[in-house]
Amino acid sequence: MTGRRIHPLSKAFGWLVILFLAGPIVIVIGTSVSDTRYLAFPPQGFTLKWYANVFNHSGFLDTFIISMQVAVGGTLIALVTGLAAAYALNRYRMKIPGWYGSVFFLPFFIPEIVFGFSLLKTLIVQFELPILPSLILGHAILCLPYMVRVIGASLAGFDFSIQEAAVSLGMHPAKAFWTIVLPNIRSGVIAGMVLAFITSLNDMAVALFLTGPGISTLPIEVFTYVQQFFDPTVSAVSVLLMGVTILVMVLIERSLGLSKTVQ
Repeated sequence: MTGRRIHPLSKAFGWLVILFLAGPIVIVIGTSVSDTRYLAFPPQGFTLKWYANVFNHSGFLDTFIISMQVAVGGTLIALVTGLAAAYALNRYRMKIPGWYGSVFFLPFFIPEIVFGFSLLKTLIVQFELPILPSLILGHAILCLPYMVRVIGASLAGFDFSIQEAAVSLGMHPAKAFWTIVLPNIRSGVIAGMVLAFITSLNDMAVALFLTGPGISTLPIEVFTYVQQFFDPTVSAVSVLLMGVTILVMVLIERSLGLSKTVQ
């Protein structure tokens, strides 16, 4: 039996989608190696001096470290909270009111400027928390809907009677969750962590309200740099940031990934 031929229009549409997705990345990479003092595409010449300029600019390195701390801390807090919330919403769906699950998705519907100002008034003004913990908590709340939604989708198809059978045979509930439930929703956990990490690492609207003297994030530093300079350094920062994101995704997949078998 021969395979069905793909219609030429379908092929053309597929290539257009690929071009639409990959085009901006190609442009950013191209401008980052252009031997000009301004953003230019196609690149004029080839140089890596703009990447060297990134590492020579102390502001980029300092804010990158802070952004990584905030992204990792916010992702871990959102993971623990979102995993518990998603489990409860699916495990006890008959006992929990239907509107209760919508509470976790409120950060999706609130404009980020309003959301950031609310966090500023609550965390820093009212509770007088330091700037770095406020950033981490703010990004954890911002990333929480991704965790609840993605992990909840994985739990929606899970048969909880398997866990109940293990508990009825004498297994501790916590061990049953760790060895039975968690391996079956690993893909959802990984997807939620990746989405939360990328969202936190690239957020500027919320971080703009929660930063202060001596503490800033990389997106804010890039925004400040663009206001003063228009050289390809910002493109080099973007390429390096994409590389870091890919590296983190690979590390998460290697440590918790889909290819890892349950011991």
